[in-house]
Amino acid sequence: MKDSIFMKIIRGEVPAHRLYEDEKTLAFLTIQPESLGHTLVIPKIEVDKIYDLPDDYYQAMWATAKKVAQKLENFSGQRSLIKVIGTDVPHAHIHVFSASANYPKPPEIPMADDAELADVAAKLRTK
Repeated sequence: MKDSIFMKIIRGEVPAHRLYEDEKTLAFLTIQPESLGHTLVIPKIEVDKIYDLPDDYYQAMWATAKKVAQKLENFSGQRSLIKVIGTDVPHAHIHVFSASANYPKPPEIPMADDAELADVAAKLRTK
């Protein structure tokens, strides 16, 4: 796999506004923020999907995301939002950003049919 932009940031080859770092993770401000302080939390190993990380890196990422979310809430006075999308850069990462008055609300989604939920749950349990 070719190094992602995130590996170049980890090595210091590409500049970033670093907020937090430990032996397994790095948190830095994104250059495409959804709100002021929008931060990315990444593992210091090249793994595309967050659920493919070794358990210790997975847990370290969530611990770092928690620290960043708390700092961001203290900074912004707004609730911190966390999302994992995983389509823009082929390197596992967590977005941590502030909710704001302009943050788009999700569209109204109808309630699911209970029988359909039961069927899907049964199928997923056997996979």
